[in-house]
Amino acid sequence: MNRASLEKRPDEVATMFDDVAPKYDVVNDVLSLGQTRRWRRVVVDAMDVRVGQRVLDLAAGTGTSSEPYADAGVDVVACDFSLGMLKVGKRRRPDIDFVAGDATKLPFADNSFDACTISFGLRNVNEPHKALAEMFRVTKPGGRLVIAEFSAPVVPLWRTMYTEYLMRALPAIATKVSSNPDAYVYLAESIRAWPDQDHLAAWLQEAGWTDVTYRNLSGGIVAVHRAQKPGAEHRESVPVAKLRRQIKPRRQSGDQSR
Repeated sequence: MNRASLEKRPDEVATMFDDVAPKYDVVNDVLSLGQTRRWRRVVVDAMDVRVGQRVLDLAAGTGTSSEPYADAGVDVVACDFSLGMLKVGKRRRPDIDFVAGDATKLPFADNSFDACTISFGLRNVNEPHKALAEMFRVTKPGGRLVIAEFSAPVVPLWRTMYTEYLMRALPAIATKVSSNPDAYVYLAESIRAWPDQDHLAAWLQEAGWTDVTYRNLSGGIVAVHRAQKPGAEHRESVPVAKLRRQIKPRRQSGDQSR
């Protein structure tokens, strides 16, 4: 079985995701105890996209995270470096534009997108600072960035229980439901090694993003960061007829909404 190391060599990570692509979305639902879909809904609400705008969904995998935008008539590009993931996604949703690309060297021109998002993929990039800079480059002035990533639970007891789940229960469950359980050992290790909410917020500011906020979900297991590229806002297009109720991320790290 194939798994990547925490050095996160792009070829290793891409091959690992190629292996798990066919059952990736189903396994995620099982391992997250059904929370993945809710987390993704919060991301869509935070994006607040409008018909006529163009969205980059980075590390989109099979395109599950891109579907809400396409279904609402938003021009979305699903970008990932795993060809296996992209093939599965294209078979399932031929109407979505799937593009192969490296997050540290995106194949798009400057100021190409009104908004950019990446969900549960930034920690798999070997140079996340470069990825944040690339997303900044391809986003239009005034455009928005939304990142969902596993983070640090804010309650000490919950943090201990979560760490135990990651390193013991998650690999055991993956053995039953995944074709490549070793890949989920890597995923557990990468989550445990990932910096906390405030560190990621600082990285965003270092990359030039402004108005950086974040909201904790499920007690801090996941954090949704939102930021903006400085410049005039692009609001020429017609708003989507309320995809869902807009949820605004907050700065307080103690926001433990579930």
